[in-house]
Amino acid sequence: MNFQNTLEYAQELDKQDPLRSYRKEFSFPKVNGKDVIYFTGNSLGLQPKKAKEYVDEVMSDWAELAVEGHFQAEKAWWDYHERFSTKLAPIVGAKPEEITVMNTLTVNLHLLMVSFYRPTSKRFKIIMEEKAFPSDQYMIASQVRFHGFDPKEAIVEVKKREGENHFRTEDILQTIKEVGEECALVLMGGVNYYNGQVLDMETITKVGKKTGAFVGWDLAHAAGNVELKLHDWGADFAAWCSYKYMNSGPGNASGCFIHEQYLNRKDIPRLEGWWGHNKKRRFLMEPEFQPEPTAHAWQISNAPILALAPYLASLELFEKVGMPALIEKRDKIVAYLEFILQEVAKEVGGDFEIITPKERGTQLSVFLHGQGKELFNYLMKNGVITDWREPNVIRLAPAPFYCSFEDMWRFGEILRNYF
Repeated sequence: MNFQNTLEYAQELDKQDPLRSYRKEFSFPKVNGKDVIYFTGNSLGLQPKKAKEYVDEVMSDWAELAVEGHFQAEKAWWDYHERFSTKLAPIVGAKPEEITVMNTLTVNLHLLMVSFYRPTSKRFKIIMEEKAFPSDQYMIASQVRFHGFDPKEAIVEVKKREGENHFRTEDILQTIKEVGEECALVLMGGVNYYNGQVLDMETITKVGKKTGAFVGWDLAHAAGNVELKLHDWGADFAAWCSYKYMNSGPGNASGCFIHEQYLNRKDIPRLEGWWGHNKKRRFLMEPEFQPEPTAHAWQISNAPILALAPYLASLELFEKVGMPALIEKRDKIVAYLEFILQEVAKEVGGDFEIITPKERGTQLSVFLHGQGKELFNYLMKNGVITDWREPNVIRLAPAPFYCSFEDMWRFGEILRNYF
């Protein structure tokens, strides 16, 4: 598009934006009495105003019904988690029965590894990307050690090429082929947290499974951000956190995907608890575990209702808008942000290197050559909430639900005034 770096143009884009009304559905922090320009939806999404209403509803039910809230509340607690499956299915490209919501992301990855990392003396290696989010690194290394293997031998990291800031699909595929029959699992971040790159999940899944390995995805930065087709791609499992692009609140519950081929099977190992037991017989307190025929079989404990309430409120917004509309605005607003950065760089003679490749979602990661953390601190003091990563990268993620094109223009003005 032929973008323009003017306030009038940005405001015109907002007038044309079919999602503009959803901005008022979220609460914005304020700096100097004004709504912030919020670029950290990739870290913690803003609070949907309806979230408080849903939490208050649970609190009222607890006060008025006490234990009977499990069955008598309008949104009964005993099956509260089941409301998420149909709402999440189109977001991650799955069938409702393939989805459950429980625990938090790394906890769920550990639990899913029980089912999908079953190493043998011959097939024991895990392929992941270098410098993955630290929690993934710790989780995978601890799983390898738990099974009696040395992480230095069992973990194979795909590296970026010298002098490049992104991963090449051909390098990932080549690594899978080279590890071959020793590969037990391919487990990577679908969207890289640092550079914002969206991996070719479909192709990687296909090649990984062709070698006989399980393939799983950490979708922390992907769910609610990019198009996903987990069922059609044939991914074995996936997990994601809900508090980034899906705005469920700090540290909130994680979603899980388990492909339907593993559902209602007794030969799949997993850690089990009573909330995964056959719902119709759950309160008979039987000694033998009978799994639910869906992904809910991976549930262990009863659901944390107060935590799930804001997630449900946010997912209702997703249900109204749909991922196609969010992705359409995402592409346009990120492109406008990139244009603004380039225009400001020209004006001030700055060197802003965008290290996010064209295979991207909402995030742009920018090297601020010649700049230190003083610039980040300046932005924060002036109402631009962004994210700093050492040594000199800022991550900018204009979430399409609540960020405006005028925000992008105002950010450019604040940035230009620093120089």
